[in-house]
Amino acid sequence: MQLLAVPLASGGGGITLLLPLILIVGMIWFMSRTQRKQRERQQQTVAALRPGTKVITTSGLVGIVEETDDEYVTLEISEGVLVQVVKAAVGRVIPDEDAADESAVPVEAADEAADEAADKDPVDVPGASKTDGKVQDAPKLPPTHTEN
Repeated sequence: MQLLAVPLASGGGGITLLLPLILIVGMIWFMSRTQRKQRERQQQTVAALRPGTKVITTSGLVGIVEETDDEYVTLEISEGVLVQVVKAAVGRVIPDEDAADESAVPVEAADEAADEAADKDPVDVPGASKTDGKVQDAPKLPPTHTEN
């Protein structure tokens, strides 16, 4: 039996071998760039920690910063309960409630909307019976299966 070497039929053999290598290098560069940006954002978050800031750790623990030092942050997770965590464990900062209140609907507008809803006719719930002005659920059917 004789083996014959057959030359490649395509003319661009060098570029076809180089293209996957270029794609792999590009993907690695893009992923490292994304990770670097995430690390920088985490460092900025940790550097901005001040007492009174409300944070969530990477494990989901919510607390208020009491004090910070070089490596650790002391969080108050409940009244009088302090926990010390590594600074890198701080996942994100929860915005202040004051800023959230400014974007919310004013109290007067919410009260007016509630008054308008109360002035409308009550809604009849099909299948519900009224007793002494209270709405009761319709009777429930027995289960359709039996256990042996």
